[in-house]
Amino acid sequence: MKYIQKNHYFKMIKKLLKSINGVIIAHFYTHHDIQQLAEELGGFVGDSLEMAMFGNKTNATTLIIVGVKFMGETAKILNPSKTVLIPNMDAECSLDLSCPSNEFKNFCQKNPDREIVVYANTSAKVKAIADWVVTSSIAVDVINYIHRQGKKIIWAPDKHLGDYIQKKTGADMLLWNGSCIVHEKFKASGIMQLKKLYPEAIILSHPESPPAVLEISDVVGSTSQLLKASENISNKIMIVATESGIIYKMQQKSPAKIFIVAPTNGIGATCKNCAQCPWMAKNTISGIVDCIENIKNEIIISPILIERAIIPLKKMINFKNKN
Repeated sequence: MKYIQKNHYFKMIKKLLKSINGVIIAHFYTHHDIQQLAEELGGFVGDSLEMAMFGNKTNATTLIIVGVKFMGETAKILNPSKTVLIPNMDAECSLDLSCPSNEFKNFCQKNPDREIVVYANTSAKVKAIADWVVTSSIAVDVINYIHRQGKKIIWAPDKHLGDYIQKKTGADMLLWNGSCIVHEKFKASGIMQLKKLYPEAIILSHPESPPAVLEISDVVGSTSQLLKASENISNKIMIVATESGIIYKMQQKSPAKIFIVAPTNGIGATCKNCAQCPWMAKNTISGIVDCIENIKNEIIISPILIERAIIPLKKMINFKNKN
């Protein structure tokens, strides 16, 4: 976006936010203009749980959640008294879509002896079925905790993250067959071809990626963990196997380093746009203006559903605070 046009939008949005006591909370995977907008106007950029928790901390009464739909739902569950808006109701998530609540409920009822643990990338209805909700940054610790109690586990929806956790913990886990359309496309063969071009490069991968990719990675972690690793590791070149939106924040934190998006299209591919979530891309600056100006795309969840879904979310937050 051209500087003059962007500056005009930023001023307009600042005025609109003030009129509704609002704040913009954006995900790491959104376009860099949106991340810049959130930060410059007193908002926040982070992972899905951090976004929802920031909503708890801010005095703003209207939260504009710029990410995908389940993030808006999570924010509403944790902030039921606040108005939660999202720029585009069509911004879905392949993991959320892969786990319809009715099918998942039936699956769980057939395995009543198992603790139900679901990833944050799920709908409010799925969260309401669960015993625990986890993010990728805390999943291994939570599963270890449950495993030490001798309990068997149902895990949903991401099979690759579930497989990674199972290998790390040795827990008895029954995995739902879901996956992220972005991370599943990363290819170990393509990454190794790229590594030959940059032998000194460190490979950073999100655990939603296929097992073969994780096996060749130097660091495996959540978006926040990968961001921290990109700052702390001394290597100057890094191959990053997660949604390319994170590169903006990595570059911002470490301007002297080189970040290369891991290839998804063929051996040795170095495309910078192939690792993009099509639903995250539905978020635009103009969409944010429309959302705020017209109090549009409000996330509405029934009080009964919030009452049930908040239990596994708070359990995770309490676990995180204690450990």
